[in-house]
Amino acid sequence: MDINELNLNDKGTTENTGHFLQQWIAADVEAGKTGGKVVTRFPPEPNGYIHIGHAKAICVDFGMAEHFGGECHLRMDDTNPSKESDEYADNIKHDIHWLGFDWGEHFYSAADLFDTMYEIAEKLIIAGHAYVCKLSQEEWKAYRGIPTEPGKESPTRNASVEENLDLFRRMKAGEFADGEMCLRAKIDMASPNIHFRDPVLYRIIHVEHYHAGNKWCIYPMYDFAHPIEDALEGVTHSMCTLEFEVHRPLYDWVIDRLEEFGMLVERGGVKIRPQQREFSRLNLTYTVMSKRKLLQLVQEKRVNGWDDPRMPTICGMRRRGYPATAIRKFCEGIGVTKYISNTDMSILEQAVREELNKTAPRYLGVFDPVKLVIDNYPENEEEFFTGINNPEDPSAGERQIPFSKELWVERADFMKNPPKKFYRLAIGREVRLRYACLFTCTHIVEDENGKLLEIHGTMDLKSRGGTSPDGRVVRGTIHWVSAKHAVELPVRLYDRLFSVEDPLADSEKDFLEFLNPDSLINATVLAEPAVADLAPGAQIQFERMGYFCADAIDSKQGAPIFNRIATLRDSWSKKQ
Repeated sequence: MDINELNLNDKGTTENTGHFLQQWIAADVEAGKTGGKVVTRFPPEPNGYIHIGHAKAICVDFGMAEHFGGECHLRMDDTNPSKESDEYADNIKHDIHWLGFDWGEHFYSAADLFDTMYEIAEKLIIAGHAYVCKLSQEEWKAYRGIPTEPGKESPTRNASVEENLDLFRRMKAGEFADGEMCLRAKIDMASPNIHFRDPVLYRIIHVEHYHAGNKWCIYPMYDFAHPIEDALEGVTHSMCTLEFEVHRPLYDWVIDRLEEFGMLVERGGVKIRPQQREFSRLNLTYTVMSKRKLLQLVQEKRVNGWDDPRMPTICGMRRRGYPATAIRKFCEGIGVTKYISNTDMSILEQAVREELNKTAPRYLGVFDPVKLVIDNYPENEEEFFTGINNPEDPSAGERQIPFSKELWVERADFMKNPPKKFYRLAIGREVRLRYACLFTCTHIVEDENGKLLEIHGTMDLKSRGGTSPDGRVVRGTIHWVSAKHAVELPVRLYDRLFSVEDPLADSEKDFLEFLNPDSLINATVLAEPAVADLAPGAQIQFERMGYFCADAIDSKQGAPIFNRIATLRDSWSKKQ
């Protein structure tokens, strides 16, 4: 369902329309829990480039805020300095803007609240809600136990407030090594939810932070920082993917403590208590969504960077030529549920085709050329025929296409012994040359090995423009390029990055074994001359061949390099 299809009545309720997150928010609006404003947030960690899975979350977070007339905050949850950078943060902002969303003045960083988070941690120690634990990670696994049996308390769980404060302050002062100790919440060692058994709130990491510098050597965990940020920003609805569902009790526990400390934001006479709900993440076939695995692809040079057009990253899809509107429509169209499933790549590709079919101008280009000679056309003559730039968009106008005695056509458009339903070129067969004329093949020229070198024939001189002068039916239409005027341009024929639907399904094999060897094929196209003048980033359709984009980085004015965005039809379903 489109995220804008939810309609509130004059009371601000949904009357059970829309997906479950829409209904949840609408009920809170009606109950007066939002203080007059719905506030959501999108909180990426700047440790990689965002991908199509994040795009779904972005559409939900920003879309819900937009629908309810509220605001969506963009927040860098930069609590893990060993993997984060300005490069990632800047590109995340760029990608979200490109998708069509804006956070206005509401850009935040977890690092800006590190002082406040530290103060809250000390308050928790003083209130008896937190303690410093000296167990190593391996030792803690034994103490934590399993969900069906209670765990054991850490030996320091009941140490005095004074001892815990002293150790925590010494942690902050840098007296201890990474992993030597940590700050834990004192909650419930018998909880069936492992994440609720005294979870870590702070750990020691002696790494410079890309934003905060060397001020800190202890950093809050995401599960501790996230609810604090939500509360202090006045976020009303915190939406995240299903893997965080088991973390929700800890989220609520932190909010409870902030309420005890009188730290909840008040708006419209209401104390804003953030709430978390979860929805299913986007899993897309023929790719991987793990940022760790995407980073591995980049670092091992299996792809040409984060913006490689085969990558599921937003910057990669933008460079390939995917329209932002198509990505948004795809994310909205797959819906918001709690049902875990895999979305087929063909659905995204079809969304791209549908958008480009409406917007991309058409051009003629031949990829596997063979010479076609019109024997009854004057040797040195040339003329121009009118081509329609986009039949779906009359306002796109027309262009003039040069025509001459010798043309290039696709080799696959000729068969020596065609089957019954082959309507393209064969000896004695008449076809329509797109926009130009009717042409009948009379004979061919082959080399000594039987390779086709030339197709010869005659044109109906009364059929200029491709019309049938006597109304006869001509079933086949093929595209062409004037050999005299053709420009040869490089093309990159991109395909799916992996050759199987789920590269991670076989636990005994490395996912890299399933890389598609044909995911990038370098080729050339012989195109009508107007194509050479297209600007970097231009999206077009080469008629009958697919959608292409002039690479925004490698193209130069007058010398475009084309990326294949998508074929005209889904060829993968036939392979399956």
